[in-house]
Amino acid sequence: MSPSDALGNGVLDLILNAGPIAKFVLGVLLVFSIVAWALIVDKWWQFRRVRRQTIAFLRIFREGRRASVVHASAKKFRESPLAQLYAAAYQEATGASEVVDRGLEDVDDGLGAERLEAAHRALRRAAGLEIARLERYLPFLATTASATPFIGLFGTVWGVMAAFHGIGQQGSASLAVVAPGISEALIATAAGLGAAIPAVIGYNYFVSRVKHWATEMDGFTLDLLNLLSRPAPKLARPAKDGI
Repeated sequence: MSPSDALGNGVLDLILNAGPIAKFVLGVLLVFSIVAWALIVDKWWQFRRVRRQTIAFLRIFREGRRASVVHASAKKFRESPLAQLYAAAYQEATGASEVVDRGLEDVDDGLGAERLEAAHRALRRAAGLEIARLERYLPFLATTASATPFIGLFGTVWGVMAAFHGIGQQGSASLAVVAPGISEALIATAAGLGAAIPAVIGYNYFVSRVKHWATEMDGFTLDLLNLLSRPAPKLARPAKDGI
């Protein structure tokens, strides 16, 4: 048997022979770790879809098609924040829902100051909703990153206390008596770090992606407002690359 196999079997034996408190702590850490990994994978796929759909939307947007055609395309790209901003601007610029099908082509001289401010509010509201959607479940990763090391530390402290209690009962402090209890206690710390490290890496990465898309939405909002304030054609411009 190789040293790594012996170590793995030894750790497994320590977990199986651990006390109820240690097993409870390890169970809690396992739940945190499984959920955190599931969220990391889910958010990674979400941001991948966001990027892919945004690129597809901007490809249609930069072709300079009629606003109603771009709006119809934007409704298909529900994962793209920029597409949702466009849909909000289109809805506000065309007025009531019953005249949406007329498109922006009937607005030839740009929106007035009052309607432009209303469009700005609609864009801010849509951007807030999109940011909230992108940030969904990220607080759990932050909680996992900050809480699991302390949960593991609790298990370690409890295990060390149990080890010293055993030393007192046996009246011996030899390595053979101390080592099993200390090893069992340190497993909780290792499990806590094992749950926290992927969570903090994933959280920091996804927060950076949220900030990236928030910046993109800010720029897209300003561009849309500039276009709405000018004469037709509306809401059709060459879009910048680099998404």
